[in-house]
Amino acid sequence: MKLSELEQVLEESVILNELSNDDLVHIIELSARYLNALTISEYAKANNLSYNGVKKCRLTKMILGRKFVLEND
Repeated sequence: MKLSELEQVLEESVILNELSNDDLVHIIELSARYLNALTISEYAKANNLSYNGVKKCRLTKMILGRKFVLEND
């Protein structure tokens, strides 16, 4: 399934009230798990690194106003 198709299915499901807020939260949690998404602080602590070292040397993405390290390769 292509991303555009997935977006369409998700949008239709929300409009038709087929997905609850809890369902949407679950989708977000699953996505974060698949991405191995951690905040910079969480990543630094889990990998015994400094915050600034992670900030400067790791790929980060802004999600919902917070920076996350994504390490799913």
